[in-house]
This record gives sequence, C-alpha cells and structure tokens, in this order.
Amino acid sequence: MTAAELRRRDLARIADLVPRGSRVLDLGCGDGTLLALLRDTREADVHGVELDLANVAECVRRDIPVVQFDIDEGLPDFADGSFDIVVLSQTLQVVRRPALVLREMLRVGKRGIVSFPNFGHWKARAYLTFRGRMPMSRSIPYSWYDTPNIHLTTLKDFRAFVAANGGHIEQELPLATSRGGHQHEVALWPNLFADTGVAVVCAGAPAPRTAVRGTSQATCCGYDVDRARRTYEHGSHR
Repeated sequence: MTAAELRRRDLARIADLVPRGSRVLDLGCGDGTLLALLRDTREADVHGVELDLANVAECVRRDIPVVQFDIDEGLPDFADGSFDIVVLSQTLQVVRRPALVLREMLRVGKRGIVSFPNFGHWKARAYLTFRGRMPMSRSIPYSWYDTPNIHLTTLKDFRAFVAANGGHIEQELPLATSRGGHQHEVALWPNLFADTGVAVVCAGAPAPRTAVRGTSQATCCGYDVDRARRTYEHGSHR
C-alpha cells in the first residue's frame, strides 16, 4: 500500500469527524482531495492553504478556494474563530514551526483536527532497537536523508505539545493499519500499537477536575495538563 493510499484512508477518518455544513480550512491542503471530499459528502464550505504551486493549480481546477501561502509564517489573513474546523492532515510534522502553526490553527478555528504518524509505534521502536537504523514503515515511508518529516512525534509527545501550547485534546483516535490497509481504533496501549494519531483539539484548558486530595487539576485524555506543560517547557518530552 502506498503512502498516498494510506493518506486517503486517513482523510476518510477525518471527514467522519467534520459536522455537516461546517466552514472548514485545510492547512497544507495538497491537491484538495480532502476538501473536495468534505464539499461533496459533508456539504462543507471549504477553503485551503497550500504552498506548492502545482497543488494550488489542482485545487483551482477542482473549484476549491485556495490561498498560496507558507503556514510557517502564521495565518495573518484569517480572523479569530473564522472557521468551525481547521485541519492539519499529515502536515504538522513537516512544518518548521509546529508550535506557531498549532497556535494559529486554534486561533482561527473553533476546533482543529490533526493527524500524524506515531513514531512511538512498536515497529518503529523495534526497527531502531534491533536493526540500529532509522525506521521506515507504511506510515513513515522515507529514508532519513530525504524525509519531509522533520518533527516526528509520538501520541504522548503530541498530548504534551498541545497542552504546552494552550490547547487540549477533545477526542483522540489512535489508529492501526492492517496489512490489507484496513484501519481500526486502538484501545489498548495506543502509543505502542497505533501507527497513526488523529485528534480533535480545542483552545484553552479542559474543565478542571477535583483531585482526590481536594486540589484542582486539569486533565485531558487522562493526562495531567499542567504536568505536560512543565515537562514540555523543560525539554524532557524528547
């Protein structure tokens, strides 16, 4: 199965998370495949941002509104809360300034949907441990010297990253891909067994929960947000 085929399956999962009739912005929208899917099946009001000129031209051919711009420079042309959903599909790990991109996504969108390859997957761990070489897999199909993925992350790292940048995870879909290409959600030890992460993220901290000893503690997906923020800022998330 090619990376492109895996991406299409990933996009189908994302489309299921988008409410019908939503106003959607796709950051790094590529050739507009996801936006066309959302427009045709979810009746979404779609818009894209893409840097590659050939992809921009393909979006135009598909009659998809698109802006050619580098999202590493922020989103200065978009107002706060101007979209219901902002999507980062297999894009966060290829940008130079992921923290800025995430913060801008949370600024212009009421919710964000992020998907990324999970570098904590057991095959990646085994590849590095037993072969002593940088991992390659269906979800990470590049050699280390020509990969576009410059900020690889795990599910746990992503949770800490979101919390450290002023957001929280509303819904998490850890996905594993079978040999036949079927994706299923992973319930047990997702950071080990999921090869792809999909998350719905929102700005701000989740509602606080009272801890056993009477202290207020913000948690998200079973994760201590304050601890995640401290860990991320001190660099021990690596």
